[in-house]
Amino acid sequence: MARISVIIPAYNEENSIALVLQDIPAGTVDEVIVVNNNSTDRTAAVATAAGATVLQEPEPGYGNACLKGIAYVAAKPKEAQPDIVVFLDGDYSDYPEELLQLVAPILKGDAEMVIGSRAIGKRAKGAMMPQQIFGNWLATNLLRIFYGAHYTDLGPFRAIKFSTLIALGMKDKTYGWTVEMQAKAAKQKVKYTEVPVTYRKRIGTSKISGTMKGTLMAGYKIILTIFRYL
Repeated sequence: MARISVIIPAYNEENSIALVLQDIPAGTVDEVIVVNNNSTDRTAAVATAAGATVLQEPEPGYGNACLKGIAYVAAKPKEAQPDIVVFLDGDYSDYPEELLQLVAPILKGDAEMVIGSRAIGKRAKGAMMPQQIFGNWLATNLLRIFYGAHYTDLGPFRAIKFSTLIALGMKDKTYGWTVEMQAKAAKQKVKYTEVPVTYRKRIGTSKISGTMKGTLMAGYKIILTIFRYL
């Protein structure tokens, strides 16, 4: 039986994090890790009450939170480390119950990394802003042109073998996290696939696409990251 850990970066998600945690299929994962990324609300308390392992990462940044979760898992004894790590957002835009279909290609030996694609899945109206849709289109096309990678999305809901994740040597601390993983995977010839996932409007306002500054900063960082790892 494969050991699965879930890492959830969370910044001010007190209204959604319990819903995310309750929808993770019971009995399928060994540990759910919520990384409280400098929240000013009750995210940590709500996640703890819901049974998650809560880590504190005071340095803002999506990548910082993910790196904190990875470091926690990597510090465990070898026999306690997971076989698969799943990354999932804490805003309830993803459907945690789809975790099983996300890890299935890895369990079957067909892939080392699986991206949950919103582009080929079912996306609720208004769940993604026009700038997000365009940004994903641009980034995936740049990855195809420069890396020969055939992705349709930079979706945050993803699964990867833990050994593969460590071999990628992830570094990005902010907006470039997802595209860094996909660019490095393509460059290192990691066997990957995509599965369609369902996506709904998030609870609360997006910290990235919800502001013009966040959108521009994310777009700049994503493009910079694509060219950095060529």
